[in-house]
Amino acid sequence: MERIGLFLTSMLLAFCGFSQEYNGDWYGTLDFGSMKLPVVFHITTVDQKYVTTMDSPGQNVLGIPVSDTYFQGDYLVLDMKDMGAKFVGKVSQDELWTGVFEQGGQSFILELSHDPNNAKLVEHPQQPKAPFPYYTEDVTFENKSAGVTLAGTLSLPSKKGKFPVVVLISGSGPQDRNESLLGHEPFAVIADYLTRNGVGVLRYDDRGVGKSTGNFWTATTTDFSTDAEAALNYLKKRKEVDKSKIGLAGHSEGGIIAPMVAARNKDVAFIIMLAGPGLPGSEILLLQQALIARADGVSEAEIEQNTTLNKGLFEIIQKEQDDTTTTNELKAYLEERLDKLPDSLKNGITKEMIPQILEGINTPWMKEFIRYDPRPALRKVSCPVLALNGSKDLQVPAVENLQAIQKALYDGWIERGKKNTNFELCIVDGLNHLFQECETGSPREYQEITQTFSPQALDKMLDWMRDQGFVK
Repeated sequence: MERIGLFLTSMLLAFCGFSQEYNGDWYGTLDFGSMKLPVVFHITTVDQKYVTTMDSPGQNVLGIPVSDTYFQGDYLVLDMKDMGAKFVGKVSQDELWTGVFEQGGQSFILELSHDPNNAKLVEHPQQPKAPFPYYTEDVTFENKSAGVTLAGTLSLPSKKGKFPVVVLISGSGPQDRNESLLGHEPFAVIADYLTRNGVGVLRYDDRGVGKSTGNFWTATTTDFSTDAEAALNYLKKRKEVDKSKIGLAGHSEGGIIAPMVAARNKDVAFIIMLAGPGLPGSEILLLQQALIARADGVSEAEIEQNTTLNKGLFEIIQKEQDDTTTTNELKAYLEERLDKLPDSLKNGITKEMIPQILEGINTPWMKEFIRYDPRPALRKVSCPVLALNGSKDLQVPAVENLQAIQKALYDGWIERGKKNTNFELCIVDGLNHLFQECETGSPREYQEITQTFSPQALDKMLDWMRDQGFVK
């Protein structure tokens, strides 16, 4: 999963006067330990008031509104209420702001300056470049039940004819139609490859991202599945689309969504799960946290403490109860655990940080993800399935999840009285969660790897679709 937090510490500071000299573009890179995320703040003045927006170039998310921008003493405060994040930085005479980002009880140092190199991204040679030898069209379609309009790109081998088409469904976090992350655009690479080989592709901005309407931050995985179903329904109305050959390819959280849609809609001809979870969200998160921490050199004692702590949090969230009761139980549990932890394992977390920690874990999306078990939906899937994972995926570990997917699909076929199964499970050696060839699989490597999406994984997707008769 790709959800990337933004982080900040609360401070009590004194007011300072208004000044135009702080206007401009301010560049920096958030170092999350396991991942680096470039950010850019654009500060202007309107009617004697600061107005700021934030860009996350690595995710291709631009123009995120900053609720409040103000100075207190020698400190700049950028408050992003919608994201539950804030930056507080000290202004120096050499136009370098050093401060702290915090969210969910975690905090990281961030330096901002006017130097664009402070938010520089690595070049990626696989990035498709126009002109393209195929037809592309910017499209919009409605999810009427949610009152949302989704915007995306439809690519077809030619403007005329009928073609198989795949809907690409992004992973977690606010994703644009190319699933942009840390300078990579994997969905653009997949769309280019498939369309050149006779398969149309529809990819779209998540609700509330890019040109799509709606609110991303209040939505859950179930909500996002209705957006994917709206994409399916849109394609069924296009004369260029072979309606018997519309498939869904979901990456990470999208690999949960594809079976959700296929389980309730027989018009889905096939699904491709790219690092799609087969285990409940609570189990995925515990595995993910331990594997990434171990790859980053965290001690086994700290990993064990963190696993125990999170397991208790997840058990509270898994209870079906009202939000107030859940919040109170989570707060009491965290206070009790902090009292028992030795200082060496607290990582600087104090009881004053508990409200921010709760903001990160006690959200509609996170609660549903922790509670959700993808196996019941998988058992209802009757169309062909390709489940593809990388052997070095630390976010959705291949063996554990593919075993769960295999059993769920097989059980579903048996329940329907079928003798033959129509699914394939594949682990591609040496690939991480983003399907890049890598060394360790740690998210630390994502940004520095020049490859966006393994050609071996691309070939596997196309070959499987050919074997199933969806592509000539």
